[in-house]
Parts: sequence; C-alpha cells; structure tokens
Amino acid sequence: MDLLYRSTRGEKQQVTASQAIIKGLADDGGLYVPLSLPKLSVEPEALVGLPYQEVAYLVMKEFLTDFTEAELRACIKRAYDDKFDDQAIAPLVKRDGQYFLELFHGATIAFKDMALSILPHLLTTSLKKNHVDKEIVILTATSGDTGKAALAGFADVPGTSIIVFYPKGGVSPIQEKQMLTQKGQNTTVIGVEGNFDDCQTGVKKMFADVKLKEDLAAHGYQFSSANSINIGRLVPQVAYYAYAYACMRAQGELKSGQKMNVVVPTGNFGNILAAYYAKQMGIPIDQLICASNENRVLFDFFQSGCYDRNRDFILTSSPSMDILISSNLERLIYLIAGESTEKNAAMMAELQTKGSYTITAKMKEKLADFCGIYADESEVFGVIREIQERSGYVIDTHTAVAAAALKKYCDNTADQNPCVIISTASPYKFARSVMNAIDSKYDALEDFALIDELSRLSGVKVPKAIEEIRTAPILHHTVCAKEMMEDSVRNVLSIS
Repeated sequence: MDLLYRSTRGEKQQVTASQAIIKGLADDGGLYVPLSLPKLSVEPEALVGLPYQEVAYLVMKEFLTDFTEAELRACIKRAYDDKFDDQAIAPLVKRDGQYFLELFHGATIAFKDMALSILPHLLTTSLKKNHVDKEIVILTATSGDTGKAALAGFADVPGTSIIVFYPKGGVSPIQEKQMLTQKGQNTTVIGVEGNFDDCQTGVKKMFADVKLKEDLAAHGYQFSSANSINIGRLVPQVAYYAYAYACMRAQGELKSGQKMNVVVPTGNFGNILAAYYAKQMGIPIDQLICASNENRVLFDFFQSGCYDRNRDFILTSSPSMDILISSNLERLIYLIAGESTEKNAAMMAELQTKGSYTITAKMKEKLADFCGIYADESEVFGVIREIQERSGYVIDTHTAVAAAALKKYCDNTADQNPCVIISTASPYKFARSVMNAIDSKYDALEDFALIDELSRLSGVKVPKAIEEIRTAPILHHTVCAKEMMEDSVRNVLSIS
C-alpha cells in the first residue's frame, strides 16, 4: 500500500509521494509529511559493504512508494554517477582522530548536491506519473548552497524553469560567482536587498498567493520548490545517514548493535531532520547534536522550548547557517505535538504574527534525541586552525561549527559513542574565511590566489567547480528589493 503524505497545517487532502514532490509546499502553507515514518525493510547490518546507490535505494523506496523499482533505480543511477569526484559518493574519512562524512564531492562542492542531483529526476518522473502538462517553475530561496546546486540540477531540464533568490551581500564570493555564472536557458538568479529570511519569506508568500497561482496556471505554469521544504529534497538526505552507519561498521569503528552520534551544522533544519528520520527508520543513531553558529535560534529553542526569531541577524563566516526561521523545524514540531495539525498551525501562526512560539513541557520531553550547542566565530576559526596544524586536514567554516560543537559536547558529557561530523562543504567554497582562520596573512591575497594557496597547503587539487568559474562571465545581473520579489517573478515569466 502506498505511503501517503499530508500537510503539517491541516489541509484534508492526502497525496502520494510524487504529488508531494510536484507541489513542493501544501496549499495551506504547510509542509508535506508522511502519515507515518517508515521502517527499513532490512536490518541495518545488511547495509554494510553496499555501494551508496544501493543504500539510497533501500532507504528511499520506503518513502517513495508510488515509484516503481525501475523508476527509482533509474533516478538514483542518473543522480549518483561521475558528477561526483569520489566513487564512494559520500566518503567517511577519519582525520585528526575524528570521523567526517564528506558530502561535498558533487558538482557544486556542497552537501546540497546529495539531494539536488536526484530531485530533477524525481520531479520529471513525478510529472509523467501524474500527467502534468504545465511547465514547472522551481522557485527557491538560498542562503548560498541550495541555489547553485538547484541551478546545476535543473539547468535545461525540459518542462522546467528555475528562479533562485539569494541575499545580496549575504553569501560568500565563491558562492555568488557560482550562481551568477550559471548557464541554462531556463535559469534565473536574483539578488535580494535583504537577508536569507527575507528571501525565504518572500518565496513562501508567493507559494500561498492564490491570485498568483491562478495567473501562473492561465499562462501554463505551476510552482514547485527545490528547497528542503520539498519532501523530494529531504528523503534523499536520509540515505547518507544510513550510509554513514554502514561505513562506520565496515571500517570497524562501531560494533554490531552499537549506536553512533551525529553532529550536524544546522540552519534550516532539513539536514538534521533527515538524521532524525533515519533514526526512526531503525538506523542505530543515539544523539543528534544540533550545531548552531552565532545565530543561535535553534540552540535557544532546545534550551528553553521557545522559538524566537526576534533578534539581531548576524552575518558569520558560515553564511549557509545564517538563518533565523528554520523552516524544516515545522516537521518536527508536528511530530512532537502528537501529529496535531491544529497545534502546529497555531504555533506557525504565532511565529508569523509575533515572531515566536513556545512548546509545552510535554512536547519538550520528546526532544530528548536532540542536543543543541552553538559555536562563536573565535571557536570556529580556532578549530579550523587546530585541525589543520595537527593533521593537515582542512575543513570549511560550516563543518568547523560542527567540530567545535562536538568538542564542547565531549567536554561536558561522559558520552562514549563514536560521533560522525557531517561535513557539508568543501573548504574551497569558503576559502577566504578558512585561510584567515589558519593565518591572517592570507587576507592580502585575491580570491583565486587564495584558492591556489589552499590547494598547496591542503594537498587537495582545486575542484572542477572552482576552476570552471575562474574566468566564467557573469550571466545574471538582476537585484531587487525584498518587496519586489513577486514582480521579479512575473517579469521573468512575462505574466502581467
């Protein structure tokens, strides 16, 4: 029997996985969640030694039940191929006595490739299954990495267009150039005079705009999303936690039945929610360590039970985590509220109107799987420098937030479980911050001279994704005020 999905906010209609992938966001503004979280059909031990593609299939088939085996395997085969520069796809490496799951070996050298390499194939398969004849307009807000990965995934995919909004001045120079040099007749990149939360709020508002939806339909268009609010983004992320466990067992770092912890640098909450889903499926995960940067809204939530975005927005060296509205947290709130769409919708309405909500003591008890920790900029830079000096291994600023959080966790607990650090981006993506952390003398170098120096220092070849943008021309020039995002979309699609 197919696993069906519902909105977290009470919309009565239940949909299949493929329908949820097409829509992206429910009509009532809620996020699609499965009616029940599925279990793995094999024991976790059966995953040990399997290639990434097979682990991905065994995990994803439990969520995407209206896909045939042939359809899902075809999507996986097309996604996880030689676009990745490591045959393992997501290698688990042991460096400086710690375990790093490297999720940055895809086309845009960030973890978003793990899901956005497959989402276009899941979407186009879903369109065929549901006989959709409208052109899908992928509308996405990015804090830096989703944008490029989505653009690369959807560039020139028939039947789709993609429009990406990013905070002008709020992403790294490399991230920005990766987006602005993106080729493809169906791609548009727009800088927004505001922060990521402004971009995300504007996109959500457009999804909920009935008049805009009608105007789109009249011109043969339909919105969908490539953000992790789309279940087609979230499900592929569950797979790499299962793979991490299999690798830990294969490398002899875990005994049979022994649990591991994971520490995840967290902004929009999708990555760590995927780890929670993996745990619920039966993967032996104990603690989910939610690592925040100085925008510590999630840390404060786990401490107090109050989610409060009414605070200063801080630009840090880990810009993909500079987020005050963690959209995917809604899926967790729905679960700990006893799957009550009414309670969840009420709290999301409070967040919209007051900027905060508080969960009950009973709900807070259900967060025992999570531990929130934050790291400030000095701790982030310190851990990059220390790991490089001790081992020669260079990590990016987001991974460093996780490494610094793990250090605090180990200092403050007696937990002996091995812990996997989720390494979400290549240091090349944030070369200036990384090199400044190692030695401030590097700040005098221009961006690509820094890249070459990082290669010399780390002994790691400059990735193809960086080499490609050295001399690539800027193709996207549009910047708009946050209030003008809808007008920009209408202009792109020639809708009055």
